[in-house]
Amino acid sequence: MNTSDVILKVCNLRKEFGGLVAVDDVSGRVLAHTLHAIIGPNGAGKTTLFNLMSGTMPPTQGQVFFKNHDITHLPPHRIAHLGIGRSFQITNIFPNLTVLENVRLAAQAMGKDSFKFWHHFRHFQQYEEKAQQIIERVGLQGLAETPASVLSHGDKRKLELGIMLASDPEVLLLDEPTAGMSSEQVPALLEIIHDIMRAGDKTIVLVEHRMDVVMSISDFITVMHQGRVLAEGTPQEIAANEAVQKAYLGALYGDLGLVAEA
Repeated sequence: MNTSDVILKVCNLRKEFGGLVAVDDVSGRVLAHTLHAIIGPNGAGKTTLFNLMSGTMPPTQGQVFFKNHDITHLPPHRIAHLGIGRSFQITNIFPNLTVLENVRLAAQAMGKDSFKFWHHFRHFQQYEEKAQQIIERVGLQGLAETPASVLSHGDKRKLELGIMLASDPEVLLLDEPTAGMSSEQVPALLEIIHDIMRAGDKTIVLVEHRMDVVMSISDFITVMHQGRVLAEGTPQEIAANEAVQKAYLGALYGDLGLVAEA
């Protein structure tokens, strides 16, 4: 692995909440232009690790590097401007604004006109055009003028992804992107993620609880257990890892037929 291929790196991260150690001496690397999944049982420290990488909370110790620059103690808005976007388990949108307004404001916030909110949006035609393109990219065409509050849960997830894409981040941190979605809604979201990866200019790191999703879209997987890294590797390597099966997945691999294939 070439060092220049590493876009995101964490070194000896630790996060304590009183007597609870949520993340315990975690180190790892994410390669540019790959989809890297983080999995583990409830309480394994996955979301806390995301919070440390995105600047949402500071680590007790350790460092986070983005393209070899130490971003450990930067506030979330600075990290976002550097090129790291973050979603949350609960959708993070403006419910009283339309789909178009949500995406347009996200694009405007990353541009030179971020504080010119008193101007009519027609003054910022380039942001509206960009927003329209993103709306189509995430499968919300025809819903541009729809208030975000009335969207289905699946469409709200698409909108949140569109808001992230509006800032044109190099790295997208997706925390449980399919949370709350029905099985019928998941394929459309996965196709959007596949489309993003096919473009070749983004890196995605995601926490996901649906193992069929993780195994179908990931290039690499990190398995966490009790705040530590238990294993890392390709989906095939993780599927064949006995420690992972024993600690987390158990018979699920038999259901997916992954052990036999590995």
